Amino acid sequence: SDKSTLSKQRKTEDENREFKVEWTELFAFIQNSNGLPTCLICQEKLAHNKKSNLERHFTTKHASFGSKYPAGDARKKAVEELQTSQQKSSSVFNYWVQSSNNVNIASFIVSQEIAKRGKPYTDGEYIKSCFINASEELFRDFKNKAEILNKIKELPLSAKTVKDRTVKMSSNITNQQIEDLKLVSALSIAVDESCDINDTAQVSLFVRFISSTGPKEELLGLLPLKGQTRGEDIANAVIECMEKHHIPLDKIVSISTDGAKSMTGVRKGFVSILTEKINHEILVYHWIIHQEVLCAQTFPEEICNVMELVIKIVNTIVAKALYHHQFKEFLVEMESEYADLLLHNKVRWLSRGNVLKRFASLLLEIKAFLLEKGVDYPELTDDQWIQKFYFMVDVTSHLNNLNRKLQEKGNTIFSMLEEVISFENKLSLFAQDFERETLIHFPSLLKHRQENNSVIDIYYFKTAILNMREAFLWRFQEFRNSMATLAFVKKPLSADVTELNFSLFNIDIGAFEMQLLELKNKELWSSKFERLNADLEKLDKNKCDFSSQHKWSALKDLEKEDMIIFNTWNSIPDSYDQLKKLAFAVLSLFGSTYSCEQSFSSMNLIKSTLRNRLIDENLESCLKLKTTTYKPDLSKLSKEMQGHCSH
Repeated sequence: SDKSTLSKQRKTEDENREFKVEWTELFAFIQNSNGLPTCLICQEKLAHNKKSNLERHFTTKHASFGSKYPAGDARKKAVEELQTSQQKSSSVFNYWVQSSNNVNIASFIVSQEIAKRGKPYTDGEYIKSCFINASEELFRDFKNKAEILNKIKELPLSAKTVKDRTVKMSSNITNQQIEDLKLVSALSIAVDESCDINDTAQVSLFVRFISSTGPKEELLGLLPLKGQTRGEDIANAVIECMEKHHIPLDKIVSISTDGAKSMTGVRKGFVSILTEKINHEILVYHWIIHQEVLCAQTFPEEICNVMELVIKIVNTIVAKALYHHQFKEFLVEMESEYADLLLHNKVRWLSRGNVLKRFASLLLEIKAFLLEKGVDYPELTDDQWIQKFYFMVDVTSHLNNLNRKLQEKGNTIFSMLEEVISFENKLSLFAQDFERETLIHFPSLLKHRQENNSVIDIYYFKTAILNMREAFLWRFQEFRNSMATLAFVKKPLSADVTELNFSLFNIDIGAFEMQLLELKNKELWSSKFERLNADLEKLDKNKCDFSSQHKWSALKDLEKEDMIIFNTWNSIPDSYDQLKKLAFAVLSLFGSTYSCEQSFSSMNLIKSTLRNRLIDENLESCLKLKTTTYKPDLSKLSKEMQGHCSH
């Protein structure tokens, strides 16, 4: 026992020894950030500050250095040079090596990238091992390679850590959203109900508002609906979310929904329940996010059944023909764009891209393939069914063009309305096309008629088109009376106060009239709006050109319409506060379905079959990080964590 006491004592003495400065000059050792001796020549760290250990290391491993630079001035100089080069090579990493704070921040950064790309939390470990293995080579010639690698190995990136980091960043972003929402006088909400893979109904609640830096469109919450999806369940979930964040309902100036029954019922729909709680008029509109909702509401049931059957056949092919060369293209397209949507969201993927067109172009092969597999779909040889099928191919192609325009990020509500009205007029044209029996705008149906001498049921299709037109008229009804108000943000100089609708915006009309007069007569400010219109014309021309040339990425990179308008209004002094209030309120109306679309496809990606066990809170965190324009405050989050050790 005496022996063990002695060895314990010696161990304690070893641990408590101090590093002596003269050892640097004698043995080329310095003290690292953890207080341990580190060799300047080979970077090896020793466990204790013990002179004999340092000396042994120096004489056995670096004898040639010892004889080349004998103790005294020569060695002192050589060691000083080693120290400066050591400092140089590590200065790049010095900041990074300093403290655990940086390790935390780094692990937040990786977690953020994982969430932004919709990847599973477990990817943290795999990213870390890539990082370690790559660093082995990358830093091979760095003197402090061992230190760098240790730092990387310290990175906490277990699935649990990545999940916790994601939830923390998401709530940090929520706090930033709330801070900005406190300051605005008007905001719009958009509500989109959708089911995920497990058929859990959930409501995405988006807010759009004007912050000090410009328009923001943000996912405020993903609200799971337990049990039913009646209008009142949706309303309760939304009201609860707004109240939890202390956002007064009276700030809401407009509500957009996807136009589903639970949203729009006259008495018990979500919209009517919510409008009762708001003490002023609001604008309500129903987007065309999900074409299948639109088609189901307007087309006869048997046309919708065409869609159902196409899905069934596609699923048969996917199940049985994975390696069938003819369908390779078809399946590659399915895989890339529709894999996550294919088997779950019933009709939703049909409204994406060219699946129907592809199906049409492969119809002969599909028939042959099904015959070979002994699967019989009599509809594929029934002329009436085939007509409806080709009609749907052409209609979805027209709707896709519209959707592409409605999804353009940063459009204003006025532009959205112009597109919708233009499409209504196109629908009248399509109806005439059937009446004249020319079918110019229905190329697939026309080709079918020419090749098979089919007698097209003109009246049937014309009626379907006119019904769709009615649905469009209904969806944006309230806006037709507000066109002048919506145009005000672009052209305040030609505004007529009597045509503006102020009832939504709590505006002092007397002050507004005076300010508008002053603005019109003040050349300095009025010239800004002339410039604005020139800029918007240029933007529109570029959009049309890029669109017709299919330059999608160039189109994406154009400055956004709402930002150009915001910058103009933001540069006007606050003495025009009533004008600015109206302008910012109108700018806070949703003018694009972009956010809902983006969130919807992200949700499917994140909740793909691999990860359908994600609980709601985590799904919301991933979605929020994937869709937000805010940056989480990582140094703040990291400092908060310094208190609690985490791995």
